[in-house]
Amino acid sequence: MPRHLKSCVLAATAIALAATTPALAQSPEINTARRLLAASPLIDGHNDLPWALRQAYNSDPQGVDLRVDLSAGTRLHTDIARLRAGGVGGQFWSVYVPASMTPLEAARATFEQIDVVKRLIDAYPDVFELALTADDVERIHGEGRIASLIGMEGGYSIADSLGLLRSFHDAGARYMTLTHSKTTSWADSATDAPRWDGLSPFGETVVLEMNRLGMMVDLSHVSEATMLDAIRVSQAPVIFSHSSARGVTGHPRNVPDSVLRLLPEKGGVVMITFVPSFIDEDVRAWGAAQSAERARLESLYPGDPEAVTDGMEDWTVNHPAPTADIADIVAHIEHVRDVAGIDHVGLGGDFDGISSLPVGISGVDAYPLIIAELLKRGWSEQDVLKLTGGNILRVMREVEATAARMQREESPFLMANPDASD
Repeated sequence: MPRHLKSCVLAATAIALAATTPALAQSPEINTARRLLAASPLIDGHNDLPWALRQAYNSDPQGVDLRVDLSAGTRLHTDIARLRAGGVGGQFWSVYVPASMTPLEAARATFEQIDVVKRLIDAYPDVFELALTADDVERIHGEGRIASLIGMEGGYSIADSLGLLRSFHDAGARYMTLTHSKTTSWADSATDAPRWDGLSPFGETVVLEMNRLGMMVDLSHVSEATMLDAIRVSQAPVIFSHSSARGVTGHPRNVPDSVLRLLPEKGGVVMITFVPSFIDEDVRAWGAAQSAERARLESLYPGDPEAVTDGMEDWTVNHPAPTADIADIVAHIEHVRDVAGIDHVGLGGDFDGISSLPVGISGVDAYPLIIAELLKRGWSEQDVLKLTGGNILRVMREVEATAARMQREESPFLMANPDASD
């Protein structure tokens, strides 16, 4: 993009930010945040817009006008206006499919989701460009567009096939979350009964083949034992594309301090997510109590869903839901920084993958508010830039270097999963 057009894009970003945050638009911290985001790409680790488009718009990126702010007329957290206002320079688009699908159904749906991302890019070529490397991200941001990366969510999508894993990489996927909500045929999930005490032998081979390909190993959603196994086996840094800190909020989806302390050895990064139940202990406890009450009512009124619904409405009236806010997000960012170090924290909001957001956060335009709060707390500009994109770019380059070395030394892994038929 010519330099004068890039200047126009950056000016539009500043104007959009001012419009969405009028009370803070002239504060020194917001102005500094604007400047930093214009200079260096903010890279978010996880956004579920492709699945939201599949659910609400028949997978059509032009089924809704993404150029305008959609916060008033839709449930979407993401659109181009708010991406610009948020200063987002690089986005990992999640190609999520549900864990309830069979592996072969999931493989097909994941390729369909990759197609959605590519059609999104094609629909708005002046805004988005596919990025496959760290250099791509920096070049695309420098040209005034948003670098669009692809992240798979759930290892069941490879259907126990390393050939499919390689095909997903060829299609553009640059990370894979090893599990989602369910334990797979080779890796334990954080929110399901364990089967392998971490990774099975085939699971370890999957990690090594991801290393050889240059696909980042994403440990969001996996059990602590799987985290430990993957960090031990992986020859490249691992990531958590959208997780927070268990030392602040005791949710099993979060990363325990014992794992955070291991990250510096291989250089991994935890990209903090904004899911209210992951970042606020009161919200987490309320959600657990709500689930327990629903289970009690279902056992009390089997076959009577109306009674269950009425009972839950009464319970909610008597137990108002607590809320999370930006201070909770900051608490998780700073906890990971304090335990693992400033080189091991990033941002992964999980926008359009969750039903509620923290107070003060309405969508992808919120990043300057978070950065401004960190600056108020004394964060240096250098540390902010590590958080917003520098750390994940470093990981990407280390993963790329590991892949180049392994491809010189190793043939593709051929091991089949002996437990795939179980």
